[in-house]
Amino acid sequence: MWCLAGSATNPSLACSSCGCSLNSDWVSQGYTVRPGFQIDFRYDDFDQDQLRNGTETVDRGPIVLPSDREIQRKTINRNTMLNLEYSRSSNWGVDLQLPYYDRYHTTIAPGDVAESMSHSRSVGDLRAMGRYQGFSEGRQTGVLFGLKLATGSIHETFRAGPQAGELLDRGLQPGTGTTDLLVGAYHFGELYRDWGYFVQALLQQPLRSREAFRPGTGLNVNVGARYTAGKRVTPHLQINVRAEKREAGDNADVDNSGATLVYLSPGLTIQLVKDFALYGFLQAPILQRVNGYQIEPRYTASIGVHFRH
Repeated sequence: MWCLAGSATNPSLACSSCGCSLNSDWVSQGYTVRPGFQIDFRYDDFDQDQLRNGTETVDRGPIVLPSDREIQRKTINRNTMLNLEYSRSSNWGVDLQLPYYDRYHTTIAPGDVAESMSHSRSVGDLRAMGRYQGFSEGRQTGVLFGLKLATGSIHETFRAGPQAGELLDRGLQPGTGTTDLLVGAYHFGELYRDWGYFVQALLQQPLRSREAFRPGTGLNVNVGARYTAGKRVTPHLQINVRAEKREAGDNADVDNSGATLVYLSPGLTIQLVKDFALYGFLQAPILQRVNGYQIEPRYTASIGVHFRH
C-alpha cells in the first residue's frame, strides 16, 4: 500500500497481510544519495473482500450461519502516509514515518448470523529509522535500523451489529501496542544502459507483547527495475514478497494470522518540476498463501507526491 518512489524507508510492514508491501524508498532505489531534506505524502487504496484459505479462494455461499468460526466480509482501506527524511551527509540519514488509517470493516463473529461493523480513523504506529550507506564511494549499498513505536490505538470497537461496543481484533487496530525492532539492508545499481535495479530486505521483530498480544515477526523482500531513458517519465516494475509469522497471546487470532504474499507492481514516476515528482503504482497478487481464513485484496492502488531539497 505497501507505492514506489515516495516514503523513504517504507517497507509497509505495519499492516499484516493487507497487500501494502511495495518499496517506496527513493534512496535504496538509487534515486538520490545527496544530503538534504525530503518530504513524501502517499495515499493507498485497497479493498479486502476475497476470503481465502491457504492458496484458495473460499466461497461464502455454502457457509451455514451461525458458524463456529469468524466469517470476515470486507475491509475497505483508505490510508495515507507522511514521511520526513533528513540526510546531513551522503552517508547518513534519518527518517520518520507516520501513517493515518481510514478503515471500514464488516464481519460475522462466531455464533452470530448478522454482520458487525467498525469504522476506525486514527494515526498508526510511528517509525523512526536511520540509514548508513558509506561502505563505498558510490554509496550503492546501505543498512537500515530503527524502531516502530506504539503510538497507534489498540482499543477501537465495533460500532454496529451484534458485537457493537466490543473490541476489534488486535490485527485490525491502528497500532500493535508493541515496540518493534527494524533491521534491513539494500543495494542498487545499473543492469545495463538506461536500466537500474534495486534489492531491499527489512525485518520487523516485536520486542515484547502488550495486553496478551504479540504480532508476528515480518520480513519484506523487494526487487525492482526502472527504465531511465525518459527525461520526465520513468516506468518501474517491482516484485514484492512478504512473509509474516502467526500472532501470539490470548488476544491473538493465532489460527487466522500469518501469511506469505507475493505481488507484481508496475508503476510510473513523473518529474513535474525539479525536485518535485508525482508517482503511482498498481499492485497485483501473484501468490497469496494465508493461515486459516483471511481476507485479501485483489489489487492495491497507490499515488503520491515527493519533494526533496
